[in-house]
This record gives sequence, structure tokens and C-alpha cells, in this order.
Amino acid sequence: MSRKIRYGMVGGGRGAFIGAVHRIAAAMDQQIELVCGAFSSDPEKSKASGADLFLPPERCYGSYQEMIKAEAALPADQRMDFIAIVTPNHMHFPPAKMALENGFHVLSDKPATFNLKEAKELGAIVKKSGLIYGLTHNYTGYPLVKQARDMIKEGKLGKIRKVVVEYPQGWLATRLEESGQKQASWRTDPKKSGAGGCVGDIGTHAENLAEYITGLKIKELAADITAFVKGRKLDDDVNVLLRFSNGAKGILHSSQISVGEENNLNIRVYGELGGIEWHQKEPNTMLVKWLDQPMQVYRTANGYLGKNAAAATRTPPAHPEGYLEAFANIYKNFANAIRARLSKTKVSKDDPANDFPKIEDGVRGMAFIEAVVASSKKNAAWTKLDV
Repeated sequence: MSRKIRYGMVGGGRGAFIGAVHRIAAAMDQQIELVCGAFSSDPEKSKASGADLFLPPERCYGSYQEMIKAEAALPADQRMDFIAIVTPNHMHFPPAKMALENGFHVLSDKPATFNLKEAKELGAIVKKSGLIYGLTHNYTGYPLVKQARDMIKEGKLGKIRKVVVEYPQGWLATRLEESGQKQASWRTDPKKSGAGGCVGDIGTHAENLAEYITGLKIKELAADITAFVKGRKLDDDVNVLLRFSNGAKGILHSSQISVGEENNLNIRVYGELGGIEWHQKEPNTMLVKWLDQPMQVYRTANGYLGKNAAAATRTPPAHPEGYLEAFANIYKNFANAIRARLSKTKVSKDDPANDFPKIEDGVRGMAFIEAVVASSKKNAAWTKLDV
């Protein structure tokens, strides 16, 4: 199959942050092409945003409904192959549902939907359609995250006993949403964000990273969430105890009022034989700790890393790879899955084309959010995930 994979974007117009990130990530490996978009709920702004990207006027749509209907009517050699959804949370489910029902694959920003009910319904739609659904939990795209996952899967650390995952930020330490700052406004609005604030925005990243690296599932949790900033309607600080499927225990902390912190996502995993430590602020380094050996320092792009870490690496050692490249790995693998589908090529379970978060991860993320909120309302009572 000798063409690029074509996509249309929902959201991500003028003034948006994450839309530009998605477009850069999609373009990085030159395998994917943006051909159309409905970039805003305001039709005029949507069309102006499309013009900014030099798209043909006839493919700059006033709404996602118009885009999906029009693209479905185009010849197969012209229409988009998938949509990328980069809207606030409350607008993830409607375009995903419509796209799948009209024959288009879907790659969505996280969390998958506004609530767990929608996530389960979307899961059923994905299954019925037979189409490909992906979720941009982009931190799973880092080479050393993949190395950690493979080492644990191979049993090098022994049975996992303890997981500590943290994601502190400080940007919402004041009531920034009152200033009209767009990113703060929708994230702190329960009508757009959902039942969780901090827990939905970044707590789900921590949850997903812990499950991705360890291969374990969170069975139940005890949570204490707080809105420290006076007048804020959703949580801005989250503290959770975790119980995993294999008996391992964990601690998850996410916060947006930790003054001075940026995007300090980090994880430590301890098994019977060793442990790993990885920090998103220094993503090209991972510490590997052993029961009976000196600590080792693993670095991205070196020959001693496994095939999955190598497949996620683009540059030689000491040339930093970070956030955008990790995002691009999600897009690359997702596009390769579509390419395989279009060329009727079978993809093995361990093929990188299968290595991106899927609807099952989206359902688990929504179940995590709702379990955290429910547990906190019951004074941190142990609560099972409804999956």
C-alpha cells in the first residue's frame, strides 16, 4: 500500500494546545496526512483554523457531523481513514460514536469519554464495528517505558510487589480558571471535564502508566481527593492506595496544586529481584536496581535495550527524545495498524502495530476515575473498579 494514512481532526483549532501537539506527532514519521477537519464548535472559527493549516476550503467543515457525513460520501481513494479527537472530555464520545458507525477508525485524546457509562457503550460500538480505536496515553510511547514493561514481562524483576506512581503539577495552585485561561476553564468545569478534575486530567495518566508497565490491573482502591483552591468545583489533589490483581500494593498521587512542579510524572516498580525508576522529566534515563548487584543506568538508543524500545527510538544516544516523539509513537503504531488492515495483513499480538492504548484502557481509565470519586465520598472506603 503506497500512500499515507489520511485523517480528519475534531477540535484543535485556533487557541487550542493539544491539537497542535497531535498534528506534530502525526506528521513526524511522514506516514500520516491531515486532509480535513472540524476544528471548533464555532463553524467560522473551524473554517479559519483549517485555512491556517492550508487545507482546501471544501474540507474545512463547520461541525464534526458535517465532516463525517461528507467524508463518508467521498470515493475511497479520497476520504479520511480515521478521525483524531482533541476536544474537551464531554465531546469525546459523540464524534467517536458517529465516526465508528460510519466506517472510520478513531484515535482519541484521553480520557475516552465523559463518564463510565459512555465508555462501556463506546466499547460495545467498537466491538460491533470491528474498527480500530486508540487512545493517546502518550507516556506509554517512551522507549524506556517500553523497556521497563518488557523487563517486567520477562520476569527480570521477579514477582511485582510494590508500585509507586506520581504526577504532580503546580499550574492550578491558584484559581486560574477565573482569569479566562482556556485550558484551566474547561478542566475545572464538571460539565466539560466530568466527575473528576485532577484525577481525570492527569491521575488517569498515572493509572495507565502503572498498568502498562507492570501488566497488572488495579482491582480496588482507597482514595482521598480534595479541592484545595476555594470555590473550585472539582478536585485538584488526589491520593490513592492501590491493590493490584497479583496481590501487589501501590500508591498513586496526582496533584495540580503542588507549587513549583511542572509535569513531574514518575514511577517506581519493585519486584522480588529488582526495581525500576523512571522520570518523565528525564525520559531518556531509567534506573534499574538489583537485589544482589550495583544499580544500573539504562539510556535510550543504546544497543543493550530490547526490540520494542529500539522500535520507539529515532535518534542516536544522547540526542534527547521526549514528549512529542512519544506522542508520535502512538500515532505511528496506530497508523501501521490501519495500514495492515487496509492491506489485509495479519498483525501478531507482539507487533509494534498493536502497541497503543485501546478502548479497554479507556474503559479502565473511566472506571478508575469513578472509583476514586466514589471512594473519597465514602471517607476513602475500599472500592472495586467497575470493569
